[in-house]
Amino acid sequence: MWPRRKLIAIGLVLILVSRLSSLVLPLSLGPLFDDVLPSGDTGRLWQLVSIVGVAIFFRSATGFLLTRVLSVEAQRLISELRARVQKHVLRLPIRVFDNTKSGELVSRVMNDVEGVRNLVGTGLVQLIGGLLTSVVAFVLLIRIDPILTLLSLIPLGALALASIKTFSYLRPAFRERGALMADVTGRLTETLGGVRVIKGFNAERREEEVFEEGVDRVFQNVKGTLTVTAGITSLATLLVGVAIVLIMSYGGRQMMSEELSTGVLAKFVGLLVMLIGPLMQMANIGTQLTEAFAGLDRMAEIMSRPTEDDDPARVGKMPPIDGHVRFEDVHFSYEEGKPVLHGIDFEAPAGTVIALVGSSGSGKSTIAGLAASFDTPDSGRVLIDGVDLSTVKLSSFRSQLGLVLQEDFLFDGSIRNNILFADPDASEAQLLDAIERAHVKEFVDRFDEGLETIIGERGVKLSGGQKQRVAIARALLADPRILVLDEATSNLDTESEAYIQKSLADLMRGRTSFVIAHRLTTIQKADLILVIEKGTIVERGKHDELLATKGRYYELYTFQARI
Repeated sequence: MWPRRKLIAIGLVLILVSRLSSLVLPLSLGPLFDDVLPSGDTGRLWQLVSIVGVAIFFRSATGFLLTRVLSVEAQRLISELRARVQKHVLRLPIRVFDNTKSGELVSRVMNDVEGVRNLVGTGLVQLIGGLLTSVVAFVLLIRIDPILTLLSLIPLGALALASIKTFSYLRPAFRERGALMADVTGRLTETLGGVRVIKGFNAERREEEVFEEGVDRVFQNVKGTLTVTAGITSLATLLVGVAIVLIMSYGGRQMMSEELSTGVLAKFVGLLVMLIGPLMQMANIGTQLTEAFAGLDRMAEIMSRPTEDDDPARVGKMPPIDGHVRFEDVHFSYEEGKPVLHGIDFEAPAGTVIALVGSSGSGKSTIAGLAASFDTPDSGRVLIDGVDLSTVKLSSFRSQLGLVLQEDFLFDGSIRNNILFADPDASEAQLLDAIERAHVKEFVDRFDEGLETIIGERGVKLSGGQKQRVAIARALLADPRILVLDEATSNLDTESEAYIQKSLADLMRGRTSFVIAHRLTTIQKADLILVIEKGTIVERGKHDELLATKGRYYELYTFQARI
């Protein structure tokens, strides 16, 4: 809000002009009934009508300007905040994404900032303007009749106390609603992403029940807040009615005794409406602001999480990489007290191929993730060309990193754009070279749209082998110095695998490559094979050396060979 203080100040001036203009009508009622109408002075009547007309015009014009100036600015701020939150979320550590549903993060980006429109928009200004109008009206009412004013304000004071109590309940309820909406959105995102699995297992009804339960929890929350809001609105109507009854009884007696004229009572009632109207409006705006603050609480919570580069130790910049990698006594755990790696120690000269093999869950992907800087060791160091990865800004390292994963992610768009994702500024010649070397051309030429073929969300319109070749073309275009291949040939048929093995050999040449493979026939030419079991390196060496020892690698290899 502070950078927009000038616009908010303009809004306050506009709302002040609007509210002061609205006071003209009730103030004109006294002279109208007591002087102008009894005297039959047509000139004064037209003068009074003209003043009221100008005041109405000013109120109408300021209402338009308020919307144009503040409401539009509020929407601009919402857009900026969404971009800021998304930027922050993308820079959070990988483990945040491992532990948080993507739908919940989407809710934080899209929904939690929405209430800001009531802060920078007309809501806050109307709240302040309403307060100013009420104060001015109150002063004028006191000057007309203090006793009548106090009688009117007794029920309004009770309304104020009830409103304060209501808002103290609503803010936590709105925060809970944000969490519930994020949970439901997260589940829906998962459901839509896994629709083939759901249909394959005939589980539509089960997912419907889970979603219905989630939206019912949201409904119960909404029902509670609506009930409370309706209650305070009804109480306000009742208390305003009480105030009117008090005015009628006391004011009527005053008129009967000729201590109060018709014009003065009319002016009093008009000013009282100007006092009560903003108070009623403030109760509604107060609810909106409470909801806005609840969303901002949740936004502040995600924005307060440290990003990957917030570590004060990460001040260096990774120079151009040769690719010498060393793990020094690396320990790591995803959860405290549950270690995954125990004292991992190895060295890989630049340009070598390091193969990681072992049972599922042994820690292979964790080692590769540490080499890719997705995680930071709990103790020990990961060194690249002698530089500790925990001391450099990750963007300077990852710009020299390439990935080809088992379930590589493709975006909804064209094949061309998915390959260019690695380097949007690549030339057409570089793009075609990557396509040729990854053997993407073999299947792209069969599509009517060629490289412009839209492949759908996560590349759903491509086969597993085709998706993998697009991912490899993307890695080729990136021209990385360090490469991580996680089951890069797992989704390929025999013919495709033959193509890709040639592409991978070309891709890995001259680069330090970490290869995770369950199919041990694919890593026989690796410079160093690390056999990982229960988070430790139990064997290391080349293919022939490990077979000769007849240890764990020999067991894995001969078991696969029999299969």
